[in-house]
Amino acid sequence: MSKESQGVSVLPESECWKLLSSVAVGRLITSVEGQPAVFPVNFVVRDRAVLFQTAEGTKLVSTAINNQVLFEADDFDSAEGWSVIVNGTAQILDSDEGTAEAESAGLRSWTPTVKPHFVKIRSLRVTGRRFAFAGS
Repeated sequence: MSKESQGVSVLPESECWKLLSSVAVGRLITSVEGQPAVFPVNFVVRDRAVLFQTAEGTKLVSTAINNQVLFEADDFDSAEGWSVIVNGTAQILDSDEGTAEAESAGLRSWTPTVKPHFVKIRSLRVTGRRFAFAGS
């Protein structure tokens, strides 16, 4: 049996980016002190890259030290779901141009915490799957 016939289909890259653009929360997957670490972040997609804001701390340091990261976002309803993974390179935007680009992207923080740092994940590879749930 193929994956497609089992309710799983592979998404083309263009559909992956469209789906990523439809949600506001994803997960940054990186390494902290040699161990895997996952951080939920609110984000936006801009020019096939993922942008998020962060404050000083582990998330910022981990992207500076281990710039090879994964980013995952997903969504579902009662009939189906999807998951998209971006394998990419994280870059802290410290130039005026980079910061202006991120600020104009419409990022909105969940909390009133000051998050002065912008991070851009440039995609090396994007993969995605759509899942049809049993009984749908």
